[in-house]
Amino acid sequence: MLSRRHLRVKVLQALYAYFQSGDSDILHGERQLLLSINKLYELFIWQFSFLIELTRFAEQRMEENRLKHFPTEDDLNPSLNFINNKILKSIDNNRDFRKKEALYKINWTEDQDLVRKFYNMMRETTEYEQYINIQEPTIQSDKKFISFVIEMLFTRFELLQSYYEEKSIFFVDDYHLVTELMLKFLKFLDKDFDDFSVLPAIFRTENDEINEDLQFVKDLFRKTVNHSEEYADLIADYTSNWEQDRIAVMDMLILKIALTELVDFKSIPIKVSMNEYIEISKYFSTDRSSIFINGILDKMIQDFKEEGKIVKTGRGLLNE
Repeated sequence: MLSRRHLRVKVLQALYAYFQSGDSDILHGERQLLLSINKLYELFIWQFSFLIELTRFAEQRMEENRLKHFPTEDDLNPSLNFINNKILKSIDNNRDFRKKEALYKINWTEDQDLVRKFYNMMRETTEYEQYINIQEPTIQSDKKFISFVIEMLFTRFELLQSYYEEKSIFFVDDYHLVTELMLKFLKFLDKDFDDFSVLPAIFRTENDEINEDLQFVKDLFRKTVNHSEEYADLIADYTSNWEQDRIAVMDMLILKIALTELVDFKSIPIKVSMNEYIEISKYFSTDRSSIFINGILDKMIQDFKEEGKIVKTGRGLLNE
């Protein structure tokens, strides 16, 4: 499920926490990294569970409206598009999803006020009004509306972010990343997804014996830690015109992890590594940082290639 960019981001976050803590136990740092990745997957399940809970709340609200002393025409004949959303129905009926809901002990019974506030916010949007007025919703129209809720409303609803912050410190950093994962999951969800389908795993696997993504994460973390001092000295040589204490901690860390990948991961093309870390720097630093990192890496790569420190072999990794 996680792309290599997502994995690089998780390693970067774990490295930042590791170096900031001053803890020299690399095994503990690695365990925290893997825990944070597992928590990312857990939040993915929580968020879809929240969407499904919204449909249950909407159904209950419609029933209450029907029982009013003086119900309106809309109360008596409400649109069922949202509560019958085919995407959410299929996920709710999926055995693997329900198993994971139980594993993470997800229950919204005590949090109906939160659900109600989100539901009311959703109902006020133009997109909701347009959606419920569709005569015969298709899978695509159902998917389009849920994608809108995930992409636009989840990021806007701060109460939900605060709720997750109380659940786990890991959820704070992963809230927006999970949005990307949910949208990616919906994009490839098709009509063949049923009660017995297996949800995508957090790590992609090329075969049953070797989990290459898991190994990539572990190696990138460990090798960056082991090369940290060496690469700090190298970076200092290439940034002699800069005051070292003015180089942002995150910029320095991105340079270290990029160098580790460029030198130690022989099958990953140089261009891929360069592009990935420049894009990551735009997210975690500033536009100026990305220009700075691009310039430093470009100089170092030229010299390293001439010195034989960067040697790439194999066909490269696919799906980068």
